Amino acid sequence: MAEEALIALGANLGDPLAALRAARTALEQFGTVTATSWLYRTRAVGGPPGQPDYLNAALSLHTALEAQALMHALLATEHSSGRVRLERWGPRVLDLDLIGYGDSVLNTPHLTLPHPRAFGRGFVLAPLNDVAPHWRHPVSGESVAAALARVGLDGLERLDERL
Repeated sequence: MAEEALIALGANLGDPLAALRAARTALEQFGTVTATSWLYRTRAVGGPPGQPDYLNAALSLHTALEAQALMHALLATEHSSGRVRLERWGPRVLDLDLIGYGDSVLNTPHLTLPHPRAFGRGFVLAPLNDVAPHWRHPVSGESVAAALARVGLDGLERLDERL
């Protein structure tokens, strides 16, 4: 059975725009991209000081893959882009996060759904609001739009192009 997956994309090394667009194209092999967000420039949050700004986006993917198989595919896509995980919240050529998978709630050693920090991060919520404003956190019931209103847009700049 197919499900709607919500995926956040980010990059701040190399050519972030090219990395995000290549990732979008790569993700089409795992399903149908049904919506894409605007692109956002955001300050790095956490991690080492002095990082370049991030380019962030989100998309909705209609997929027949199970959640854990999709997460594996996202990690493989990051790896093939050249991502090397050196430090938590450090700079990266590509970051792909599975934010939600329908109404699934999952807590395994390798995947937690919905993403445990998504509803507290403007750089995730702003692009997610472009693709799924009415999607509700399956535990709290809060919508993406309500979470974005609560968290705010501080440090985000919406660019004039979509993913």
